[in-house]
Amino acid sequence: MKDTVNIGLIGFGTIGSGVVETFNMNTPLIEDKVGKKVKLKRIVDLDVTTDRGVEVDPEALSTDVNDIFNDPEIDIVIELMGGYQPALKFILQALENGKHVVTANKALLAKHWEEVISTAKKNNVRVCFEASVGGGIPLLQPLNEGLASNNIESVYGIINGTANYILTKMTEEGREFGDVLKEAQEKGYAEADPTFDIEGHDTAQKLIILTILGFGVYVKQERFHVEGITRVTPDDIAFARDEMGCCIKLLAISKLVDGELEVRVHPTLVPEEHLLSSVNGVFNGAYLIGDVVGPVMMYGQGAGMMPTASAVVGDCIDIIQNMTKPVAYGPKNTRVQSVKEMSDVETKYYIRLTTEDKAGVLHEIAGIFRDYDISLESVNQKPTTNKGEVQIFIVTHTALERNMTTAAEKISQLKFVESEPMFIRLL
Repeated sequence: MKDTVNIGLIGFGTIGSGVVETFNMNTPLIEDKVGKKVKLKRIVDLDVTTDRGVEVDPEALSTDVNDIFNDPEIDIVIELMGGYQPALKFILQALENGKHVVTANKALLAKHWEEVISTAKKNNVRVCFEASVGGGIPLLQPLNEGLASNNIESVYGIINGTANYILTKMTEEGREFGDVLKEAQEKGYAEADPTFDIEGHDTAQKLIILTILGFGVYVKQERFHVEGITRVTPDDIAFARDEMGCCIKLLAISKLVDGELEVRVHPTLVPEEHLLSSVNGVFNGAYLIGDVVGPVMMYGQGAGMMPTASAVVGDCIDIIQNMTKPVAYGPKNTRVQSVKEMSDVETKYYIRLTTEDKAGVLHEIAGIFRDYDISLESVNQKPTTNKGEVQIFIVTHTALERNMTTAAEKISQLKFVESEPMFIRLL
């Protein structure tokens, strides 16, 4: 057995700097845990001259990735470049060269899962990716190990800090979406182009990985419903809080009911007594239900330099401790008979629409819901700042998504309806 484990790092950006700092801070602790010497032998980046604010051995720096791939002493490769290419090429090359891989690249894993995992298995090496979903939150390893005696029944996640920050600020301060988004960009919580976060795509990629580990099924993003938060208004938030005792969160949902797997991402009304309702700001949380353990909540910082570095280095430790142990990438799929179409999902709904303030409006709207077998639990009408208009807030009993979608489309075509109906599903 080797006395020293050597690690190569590709990508010396923000997270890469955090990884270097983690080794600088805690190498004695890490070596004590694994019982070996651990060395960050090589750091590769196109830019090795900019000061990252961390202490680094100049001899470890290189601009040539082959200095990692062709070094037989390097056992583990950390990929922190992001994106699809050349990250995929580098990961596959590392695996083909018999090196274990640690990555935080959820986009790559979500799109190229089968190729990456089959290559790892073929070469009898491991791929670890704890940081790809929950940042610093230990989430994936517990699914694979600590909860391995459970059939996972459902997974609910608030796993995008940008969207959660925006919804939290809108809730606490009653501000409009666009105003809070601008603030989030100024504070560095949102990208200059925030589409990936606010439209739910980042959450969807992370949900793909959670679904694999929870249920053993790889569901591509094109196969499930993904909806962002751009249409949520302070009026929605206020009604949810004041009339329903709920808050609005962007949820990733994966749950198995009678052999059918529901996979979806969308704004959701979460009861205030639910643990997920307390996940605010840039923090993330995941709520899992196992058939043995029952509900489990995991909470923490889902992004950032040091929290993410914590997970990356934790994966390195896991690999060193289990180098010869085959890894299970989720359970064998023996329970999922099919992936449910979004149109077949059944849930309760909240609906907001703006109409002319005149007699007969509610009667006609209620008639459309009745035609599509949607039973109404409550109807509230409130004046708007525009004379002659009202906002109508409706809560339904459990209904079929296809019926809800069709009914909303029919209602939007009514002459007295001023805007497209907004509907949000309930947890």
